[in-house]
Amino acid sequence: MSVRAITIALCLTLCAGSQALAQGAEIAFGGIRADTSLPVEVTADGLSVSQTDGAAVFTGNVVVSQGEMRLGADEIRVEYGADGQSRIERLIASGNVVLTSGADAAKADKAEYSVDSGEIVMAGSVLLTQGSTVLSGETLALNLAAGTGQMGGRVKTVLTPGGN
Repeated sequence: MSVRAITIALCLTLCAGSQALAQGAEIAFGGIRADTSLPVEVTADGLSVSQTDGAAVFTGNVVVSQGEMRLGADEIRVEYGADGQSRIERLIASGNVVLTSGADAAKADKAEYSVDSGEIVMAGSVLLTQGSTVLSGETLALNLAAGTGQMGGRVKTVLTPGGN
């Protein structure tokens, strides 16, 4: 979705009344749909594994890659499905969380990525950048498979009349 289309959609949202702004805004993310069936690659400075539940905790400059999607954080906990460590169920990121897909980028305090569904929920001082458009809010729920998202809480952006 182009910056112009996002701007038009936001203008329509603003014209609908200030309540729509307070409740959230629909957005597109990543320009293209992400393939959530691709392998997940993790790099980090350190790794610890819990013998109790089998969860892995990656620490220090953690970067998770899946196709074009990149998720970076200070710490990412990998939780596996009921069938053991053969299937990643969820990634929980905390501290300086940054998500990028194509030219889009989002920053937050924490994020939870459900790998099977391709859904990521980011929370805490969320800042979304799409080209020259910047949105901020309390939460950002993304569906990577569909390439869509919803910014929640008190959403803020600056619209430039006559801009592209």
